[in-house]
Amino acid sequence: MPRHVHPRAVAGLVPGLLLLAPATVAAHGAAPPPLDAATAVTAWSLEVHVWLPIALLALAYRAGVRSVARAHPDNPVPRRRVLAWYGGLLALFVALQSPIATYDTTLFSVHMVQHLLLMMVAAPLLVLGAPITLLLRVVSPAARKRVVLPVLHSRAARLISFPVLAWVVFAGVMYGSHFSPLFDAALENVFVHLAEHALFLGAGLLFWWPIIGSDPSPWRMPHAARVLYVFLGMPWSSFLALAIFSAPGVLYPHYATLQRDWGPSPLADQQLAGGIMWVGGDGLFLVAVVVMVAAWMRAEEAEGRRADARLDREDVRRVRLAARDRPWASSQRPQDGLRRSSDPPADR
Repeated sequence: MPRHVHPRAVAGLVPGLLLLAPATVAAHGAAPPPLDAATAVTAWSLEVHVWLPIALLALAYRAGVRSVARAHPDNPVPRRRVLAWYGGLLALFVALQSPIATYDTTLFSVHMVQHLLLMMVAAPLLVLGAPITLLLRVVSPAARKRVVLPVLHSRAARLISFPVLAWVVFAGVMYGSHFSPLFDAALENVFVHLAEHALFLGAGLLFWWPIIGSDPSPWRMPHAARVLYVFLGMPWSSFLALAIFSAPGVLYPHYATLQRDWGPSPLADQQLAGGIMWVGGDGLFLVAVVVMVAAWMRAEEAEGRRADARLDREDVRRVRLAARDRPWASSQRPQDGLRRSSDPPADR
């Protein structure tokens, strides 16, 4: 017997669906109020479909950290990883819920700040938080063996984490989104806009995963390759920024036709966006290169200390073997180079 839904029940679902629905993207003829000090404080989105997953990720990570601390009080999760994870979630929240999200479809320059936050700040910080390692430590041995490890060792994981492919995907997402209809479509359609955000964050996570090394990865890169991997990101980022900055006209019709009587002109705003990507993108890449070089130097120093310790242990072992093979040597050898009292004086 078919079930009929009462109209009042459907009407009762509408507020909840509206709460879960994304905020409306600014369309032609609609623009938020001028961006100033007041709106920078009050123009927060606070959309439940964004902040709720972020809050759940924060709570889940905290639960994992506390579980590890109880089970292994002598080996807790390092504080730097905890700070990195919550820093990444904070960057994600600011990018998607602050006035940056409110004005990203109104000002291209704000949109560029959002993209840098997603790909160059939130993504590496989340990877530094080592969520996979934390998951491996908190799940049961059966779940680790039957679910987590098979996924990590699967062909799909090896493919998406392959450094060359991750680098190409990262660069391709940036170029493909800015020089294809996807960018303007994201400015007009809320769901395409959400998909674009997921694409940027996902590409960023894949890019940073193989080189940061906090989590297990099917591919382990030597430190020299990691530095080169990051350093090569600077030229293509600069080329893209230069192309946007030097474009003779407005690249995206959405910004050109949006009725906005405040702020810079669409072309000036586009040039500002190119400058933000040029300075901000290259600056963040440079910071990453410095961090990678510092990690390389620390690894070399640690390897040197381990090599010295191995040599010291080998020397001690040889001395002990020699003493065992020649027990008479130590009993007949004068101590500290001093002549024994029974020895005759040397002839003068």
